[in-house]
Amino acid sequence: MPDFSQELALQIPRLRRYARALTHNAAWADDLVQDTLERALRRRWLFRLQGNLTSWLMTILYRLYLNDLARNRRQQEEPTTPRMPEPGNAADEGTLLDMQRALASLSPDHRAVIVLVGLEQVSYQEAAGILGVPIGTVMSRLTRARSQLRAILSGQADSSIAKPTHLSRVK
Repeated sequence: MPDFSQELALQIPRLRRYARALTHNAAWADDLVQDTLERALRRRWLFRLQGNLTSWLMTILYRLYLNDLARNRRQQEEPTTPRMPEPGNAADEGTLLDMQRALASLSPDHRAVIVLVGLEQVSYQEAAGILGVPIGTVMSRLTRARSQLRAILSGQADSSIAKPTHLSRVK
């Protein structure tokens, strides 16, 4: 049976894919993965042997991502424009660029859930555990994210779909 560090090493590609989908920035994503692995190694005693290592690591990564987002907002810095990987042909490049821009326009909460369920093929229950929200919240965020992506990619996105509305209290 492989030891804990070998099990972590097997999870690196999946963690990198998830981090890059969240951040749209290769350097930031690599930093998140490194911080996640470092934290997991330092706190390996917190992992339950019967637990799901992938879910545990993605939870750590997502929490680190949220902390970075909050820190960046406080510093009022905008994230760096994402750089696309080099795909095989021009048609794929255009589609990837459109999808990346559409994902970047989603809120972090919606982007996280659509990446977990759509890209990482995580179950709704696991996604709820990773994000720390009820399963109903995962389903509603996923529905909203999919409809926003459809609208953006079809060119029919209006300002009410692309940006979430904020409620204000009236006395």
